[in-house]
Amino acid sequence: MTRVLQMKINFSNQFQALSDRYGECEALVNVERNRRFTFAELHRISNQIVNMLRDTLGLKAGDRFVNILENDNMALLNAPTILKGDITGAFTNFRDSLEEHTWQVDFAKPKVVFIENSLIDSHYAMLREKQITVICMDPIDQPKEGLFYFWELVEAASSENPNIEIDDREHPLLIRFTGGTTGKGKPALYCADNWFGLRDGIYALDESDWNTKSRMLHLAPISHGSGMFVVPVFFAGGCNITLNEPDLAQYCQVIEREQVTHAMMVPTLLYRLLELPEARYSDLSSLQNMFYGAAPMSPSKLKHLQEQFGNIFIQVYGSTEHFCLALSLSKADHCVDTQTENRLASAGRITAGVEVVVMDEEGNPVPKGQLGEFWLRSRGTCLGYLDNPEKTAEEFCNGYWKSGDMGYIDEQGFAFIVDRKKDMIISGGFNIYATEVEAVINAHEAVLMSAVVGVPHEDWGEAVHAEVMLCDGKTLDKKELISLVKDTLGSYKAPKAVTVVDQLPVSAVGKVLRKDVRQKYWQDVERQVG
Repeated sequence: MTRVLQMKINFSNQFQALSDRYGECEALVNVERNRRFTFAELHRISNQIVNMLRDTLGLKAGDRFVNILENDNMALLNAPTILKGDITGAFTNFRDSLEEHTWQVDFAKPKVVFIENSLIDSHYAMLREKQITVICMDPIDQPKEGLFYFWELVEAASSENPNIEIDDREHPLLIRFTGGTTGKGKPALYCADNWFGLRDGIYALDESDWNTKSRMLHLAPISHGSGMFVVPVFFAGGCNITLNEPDLAQYCQVIEREQVTHAMMVPTLLYRLLELPEARYSDLSSLQNMFYGAAPMSPSKLKHLQEQFGNIFIQVYGSTEHFCLALSLSKADHCVDTQTENRLASAGRITAGVEVVVMDEEGNPVPKGQLGEFWLRSRGTCLGYLDNPEKTAEEFCNGYWKSGDMGYIDEQGFAFIVDRKKDMIISGGFNIYATEVEAVINAHEAVLMSAVVGVPHEDWGEAVHAEVMLCDGKTLDKKELISLVKDTLGSYKAPKAVTVVDQLPVSAVGKVLRKDVRQKYWQDVERQVG
């Protein structure tokens, strides 16, 4: 008889070893709340939180809690806390709406929800109606039934190692909700090994240089993309530094003051950094690696960023469902000449330990250079969608996650993502990808960022339309911009109209929401495709 071994881990032991090795080294800094924790202190506090969940609040294996927290408080209920227990946590984005949080809570069915005090007025009634225990993170002005203060509970809990064993491949450790850039988000489910596969993939990146001097600054929510770096930093003996507010002036000051070595930003914020005076007079020389991802970067803007900040940029490509960096464009790959500059438009090459294949509509691999859908498979592929076997079966196949990203891989192994499958514009029978049109528009000196969508057209089904945000103090000749796209890509890909807007809709993690732009033009149209 073949005996199947379970893959058991006790993460309290693993973090105890890190605490023994790096005990008095700084592990976590919460900037706004001015909190600093060494490895020994973080080990003790995360033990207390796990013991509080189990002993004080009575949560058992398989029970769930939900976090609706800013980065500094989310960091306390992220790794190592969640890895030490046998309870399932769900991470939401603090900046989502009450409506969004309500459906996420309904889906996760938690017994406990951790919230910021600023959300008590808006969220307490909804949570108590569902008989959920509510834990707030700051002292309570007016006590309420079922509402407790986090630090009172933590300080009363044991600091002994919880010594809880879990199966690192089977235990449902974490729920994260997809960003919903093309529709309503979905709850992805993870095991512990998804996180360790992510860690090992990040260590495999060229030039990312993780060690005890690494100081990673998290501005984007650690409930989402930036959180992918939390575990790798800890295992290297480095320090995670959190910011709550997307204040770029403060961001530059923190980099200088805290001697930040690693950071991650979405392209929309990097574009704003180019315009920011503080980015020019702050000392940002400690920065060694600036990861960027979550959305395509304009190659022309990337060149300006390199000129201003140096060759510190590493592009990474991952996702909620594939909790690992599948592709990366290293700092060396960012050094281009006239023969190789097209690689700046790529998402990089495949990370060691990850399979990335390009498939046709029938799920068959296509030759190099041909367009298809990217499918991803590694230890980072999540367990599927919570309580939704139909959607799981639709989007996962033989261990692969079907990304919905259309593109190709060239002969040198560089992967080019042309666009999202759902964002493709079909105009007069031609397939037009918004990303390539936006890349040309964003290269214009007056344009800060843009969103290209298909709008209703009586003859063509859809017509290409662009909404653009301008750089401060700039003006735009719309006809000139349309001509630029015509000359670069051809007339059928050029916008038929351009609208200048003060703001583009972005998600809580900084992605431009084309679906929201598109909806304005299609809301009174019965047929939603051309």
